[in-house]
Amino acid sequence: MSRTRSEHDMLGEISVPADARYGAHTARALVNFPITGETLADRPHLVAALATVKEAAARANAEVGALSPERAAAIEQACAEIRAGQWHDQFVVDLIQGGAGTSTNMNANEVIANRALELLGRARGDYAALHPLDHVNLGQSTNDVYPTAVKLALDRHLAELLAALSGLREAFADKAAEFADVLKMGRTQLQDAVPMTLGQEFAAFAATLGEDEQRLAEARLLLHELNLGGTAIGTGLNARPGYRERAVARLRELTGIATLVSAPDLIEATQDVGVFVQLSGVLKRVAVKLSKICNDLRLLSSGPQAGLGEIELPARQAGSSIMPGKVNPVIPEAVNQIAFEIIGHDVTVTLAAEGGQLQLNAFEPIIARALTAGLDHLTAGARVLAEHCVRGITARREHLADLVATSTGLVTALSPALGYETACTLAREAHRTGRPALELVRERRLLPEDQMGALLAPQALTGGPSRP
Repeated sequence: MSRTRSEHDMLGEISVPADARYGAHTARALVNFPITGETLADRPHLVAALATVKEAAARANAEVGALSPERAAAIEQACAEIRAGQWHDQFVVDLIQGGAGTSTNMNANEVIANRALELLGRARGDYAALHPLDHVNLGQSTNDVYPTAVKLALDRHLAELLAALSGLREAFADKAAEFADVLKMGRTQLQDAVPMTLGQEFAAFAATLGEDEQRLAEARLLLHELNLGGTAIGTGLNARPGYRERAVARLRELTGIATLVSAPDLIEATQDVGVFVQLSGVLKRVAVKLSKICNDLRLLSSGPQAGLGEIELPARQAGSSIMPGKVNPVIPEAVNQIAFEIIGHDVTVTLAAEGGQLQLNAFEPIIARALTAGLDHLTAGARVLAEHCVRGITARREHLADLVATSTGLVTALSPALGYETACTLAREAHRTGRPALELVRERRLLPEDQMGALLAPQALTGGPSRP
């Protein structure tokens, strides 16, 4: 049998694995919350953020004389090790938990305390020398530590997503330049509309992503307002004077985020989760728009014989266990599914935010899980879409040229010279007979060849070259 040590909390004694750096509160949470199988260790940015908050708190408490230099130094070193990637396997509580994140905060307090005890030459569990609550959690509450750590973690996730979206935008922009001379028919309501270039179509995809990057950057700034120092409900009870300002300043140093500030009203900031609702809404916007782009890629590549077949996506795997030669648009399909997940997460975040009561929202754990999962998956999806799909797309140039030449949509370009009624009659006849509309114009000598050529020049049809 594995060795254990005995620890206690307010409920009594409980056994903890002897080699564990967590303690009684974490052990009880393992019993209470076997919910998802996803633990804090599965969110390394959150683990690092918790350690960052605890390190900043230890330094601030030392500076205001609340914590001895020896204890502060041990806590800070333990936190630095966790921020560097060590001891993450000790962050074992489930991401979904009751108590507004108390189990998460206690898991961090206990791991940091036991590692600090080791650094001081003490045994794990020797809390008389350095205590998870009296020293690691000094001047703090779950209610200011947890949301602060979540915001710092989300900031790191957003940095990664913004980099992935930038790469995807560049991939679309490169294709826009490559396809700048490829004329095609634009469509509205899935019907032929007017000509454009394939480059313009891909440039629009790039522009869409650029707009989303801006909205995400705006939402990211909102994460930088913190309630650290507010303790339980925002009144700052049990925190020394000067602690809050020093803790936030230390966080700026540790994270390199110069825009971190203390909220002007800590009571409001402790109960309000509006920033998470805002971020979730922006993520949903990104997901919806990216899914629409993936829908377009699947439509444009449909066929290859019986669909639109305007572009070819790179073949990534065999598409069927029964239909030989079939290749499916699996990368866009995967990104579609990520979008569906994020849209669902937005509903979860909305309901969790609405469910808050009085001075605290108890449902921040599910908010954190939803947002971090969505950011992780969307980041991966954007990278995969860029590298395994967009960069390998090719245009079926001859097919596109044939579609333009035979489309009744060209009549729109001639209607200013022909008149709307005449153009409409030509379009109906072309559709009925299957003859190209331009052939009918020439046959009836409705326009001089030079005038028709000017009206149908690619630059006239598309408004100029595409600008990726």
